[in-house]
Amino acid sequence: MAAILILLSFQTRAQQPIPADTTQARIDRIQNGLLPSVVLKGQPLPIMKLTDRMQYYHVPGISVTYFDHGQLVWSRSYGVADQQTGRPVTPETLFQAGSISKPIAALGALSLVEKGKLKLDENVNDQLTSWKLPDNEFTISQKVTLRRILSHSSGVSVHGFGGYERTQPVPSVTQILDGTKPANSPPVRVEAVPGSQWNYSGGGTTIMQLMLMEAMGKSFPTLMQELVFGPLGMRHSTYKEPLPLALYRNAAHGYGPRGEPVPGGFRTYPEMAAAGLWTTPTDLALAAIDVQNAYAGASHKLFSQALTKQMLTRQKDTWGLGFNLEKPGATPRFYHFGVSDGFVAVLQAYRDQGPGIVIMTNGRQGEKLINELLRAVAHEYGWPDFQPASRAFITPDPASLQNLAGTYDQADADGQDKFTVTTRNGHLFITGSYSVGTTYHFTISEPIELLAESSQQYFTLQTGETSFRFEKSGQGRVERCIVVSGVNQREAKKVGH
Repeated sequence: MAAILILLSFQTRAQQPIPADTTQARIDRIQNGLLPSVVLKGQPLPIMKLTDRMQYYHVPGISVTYFDHGQLVWSRSYGVADQQTGRPVTPETLFQAGSISKPIAALGALSLVEKGKLKLDENVNDQLTSWKLPDNEFTISQKVTLRRILSHSSGVSVHGFGGYERTQPVPSVTQILDGTKPANSPPVRVEAVPGSQWNYSGGGTTIMQLMLMEAMGKSFPTLMQELVFGPLGMRHSTYKEPLPLALYRNAAHGYGPRGEPVPGGFRTYPEMAAAGLWTTPTDLALAAIDVQNAYAGASHKLFSQALTKQMLTRQKDTWGLGFNLEKPGATPRFYHFGVSDGFVAVLQAYRDQGPGIVIMTNGRQGEKLINELLRAVAHEYGWPDFQPASRAFITPDPASLQNLAGTYDQADADGQDKFTVTTRNGHLFITGSYSVGTTYHFTISEPIELLAESSQQYFTLQTGETSFRFEKSGQGRVERCIVVSGVNQREAKKVGH
């Protein structure tokens, strides 16, 4: 019943425009009320200010745009774009969008599908001229198609790209696809039967980039300006790589996990469709609003309602054509995260002309900050998603904590998955690195407190649903810790005190 009430509350809110006189008050509550992934039952919500969390995560700057009912509601910017000069972030500051480049590039590709210049379900090799994707044993019965590329089910290799320092030579698209110098990534090849499984592929998106260029005989930045940016009024967006010198003064510089500057300020991504977009939260919000409007049949700036509905329909797992979609049974939503060297961003939008938000940061730990901010926004506006979990806790016997203290090793191949548990003033803390299952890896650079659910099981406010279960030997000494998150778990053996 609680879940139903939350959903009904959200739908009621979504039917009413936000009164203008409450906007600043809501922004104040959000920026002064960031939320961890877990809150404690019976305890007041923690007070976490955005500016304090930026400092904690070494994120120099952040830019945010909130939209609802097809309208831009508010935009705010915080911090600096360049620590050396102190240049502030403004709503017009350009950020690298990372993989959010992919769904925006998908808008361009689908507009050419609408115009009959590209085919969604034909073999890409029938649409390519200067380069062909090598066939192999995986392509005997099934072929790589644009639909499969857009839904990451093409079976094509190369997850992502590392970019190039501004002083390094930049490869052509075909050099990237063949993995030949000066490309710093492996060749893009088919490594699974197309359509058989989901596998995120920046390599596939780079094939799509070449398809667009060859279909129209123009550069990719020029095409995207004509097909997407111009029609949608995205005045502060470009796929030009390297970034033109004229735009440097308005571009944010990227920073690493400890606040260290990215050499040269930022990297170059010639894999433009996959990772090369420079933009602002407002411009991305305009793109999301148009998708919402097109889905509702209220806009045809780029392509038809029918094609938009295909875009926001699951093609493989939870992926549509370019966007990630909500899990089955959840409120319809489309979204994408973006990560590049020194930058992290997110676009989240509810499908049915409801609210959405774009957050862009110039710090490598920006994802953690973004998640805390998303939870504050969700709490303020009554969203059905991103609400913090509520967990009960107990006060353990301080004397028992000493038995838990020590170093725990998950015995990974590179020796990095090792964390340390310490005690201080009757409290337990954790720092270091650990993995959950084979997919999720976490690094805790500064000690955070472990809170007790029982005498043996602990959790943190910062790491969400992850639990740390300490298990004893027959002699009563703690000998291992089982790290658990959902159905995933992994053992760490105690190797020292």
